Amino acid sequence: MSLLDELQVILGPGGLLTGTDVSSRAAGVWRDDSLDALAIARPRSTEEVSRILALCSQHRVSVVTQGGLTGLVHGADAANDQLILSLERMRNIEDIDSTQRTATVQAGVNLQTLQEAAEEHSLFFPLDLGARGTATLGGNAATNAGGNRVIRYGMMRDMVLGLEAVLADGTVVSSMNHLIKNNAGYDLKQLFIGSEGTLGVITRLVLRLREAPSSQNIAFVAFESFESVTKMLKSVDRDLGGALSAYEVLWNNFYRLVTEAPATNRPPLSADHPYYALIETQGNNDKLDKQQFETILESALEDGLIVDAVIAQSATEGRNIWAIRDDVEQTFRIGTPIIFDVSLPINRMEAYLIEVRSRLDAALPQNTLWVFGHLGDGNLHLDVQTAAGDALAHRPIIERAVYEPLKGIGGSVSAEHGIGLEKKPYLHLSRSSQEITLMQTLKMALDPEGILNPGKIVDATRENAQ
Repeated sequence: MSLLDELQVILGPGGLLTGTDVSSRAAGVWRDDSLDALAIARPRSTEEVSRILALCSQHRVSVVTQGGLTGLVHGADAANDQLILSLERMRNIEDIDSTQRTATVQAGVNLQTLQEAAEEHSLFFPLDLGARGTATLGGNAATNAGGNRVIRYGMMRDMVLGLEAVLADGTVVSSMNHLIKNNAGYDLKQLFIGSEGTLGVITRLVLRLREAPSSQNIAFVAFESFESVTKMLKSVDRDLGGALSAYEVLWNNFYRLVTEAPATNRPPLSADHPYYALIETQGNNDKLDKQQFETILESALEDGLIVDAVIAQSATEGRNIWAIRDDVEQTFRIGTPIIFDVSLPINRMEAYLIEVRSRLDAALPQNTLWVFGHLGDGNLHLDVQTAAGDALAHRPIIERAVYEPLKGIGGSVSAEHGIGLEKKPYLHLSRSSQEITLMQTLKMALDPEGILNPGKIVDATRENAQ
């Protein structure tokens, strides 16, 4: 019996896709090319995943796990001799425990579905990102997703209490811990969080929920200097006493891009200022929280930290302000830009961007650099486009301009998007040779045949370490 025949037996009717059922699918949410793979296996349970991986290990067939395909670093790319393992049919929310404040879910549940389910129990799952309607929780864990509220709640890693994963040989490692405090030996779930499917396949998760905030305040403010941006962050974080949930900064040209036609967002403030920030707070007392928020902004205006501000007066106005920050697709107007996701010390950002612009201008005189992102947690998104819309043709030049300055200032080439294939050549700028060697040691220990998402993050042999 062939591998595909054996897979069909495991998966049953509709569980295995081949031929045009594979090639008719897009390779990613942000991409136009088609999937290329031997087949797509669509299991419904951890047991089926285990049987699939044991079989692929026996046949030495590589496996690429896919979730919502919202990644930006080619971490879920497959070749025509590799099996895609899609968790799209593993979408059960198994339990929401209102007392323990946990959710037990299969890995294929998308983020928005859990957010909405938690709300029905007056609870809150704080991870949030633009692809919430498509991105899966297993993918969020496998890439250690960040998003909009890291400044208060941390990365996905901070929200996972336990998980179940399947190793390359089919071994199921079930560590479905429901406890916030559990110091009994190695925290094995951390091996799989952020490993991008290279060490095991996450199939189920226990996630920490929070009590739902009953108040939210959102403001959009303008600054005249980057120094004021950073001083305001420190001031508002201190004065809110832990209630600050987002501090998103937009540079002027990005603000113009997303608020001027053909973009449909209405500008809440004039486009005459070099920097803008979306500030969000979450609390539990509407009246007092609003008064405190308004007082903080009034003081910032009086002190000259901010030069203009608007406060959302309704949930709709708040969503409209967030829509400005989230409308990143405007950078695709004249072609596909090169998209970057870096982190660095906040006090080095201004000098870093000056150097990046200098390098880009020297190599590609006609370029545009859009900057925005989660400045509150040190994460900037840089999108680079050329005048002719052919940025992809200049990718190596652009990547060196953005990545190389990070090495000397303790920055990271990936704040939240992961490494995949795209950032793999630059991993050595953010990780030492000893760290990369240890990563390879872990890879070889857990996946000695190298069948899980091969070629992503690090090579499977030490000889290729940077």
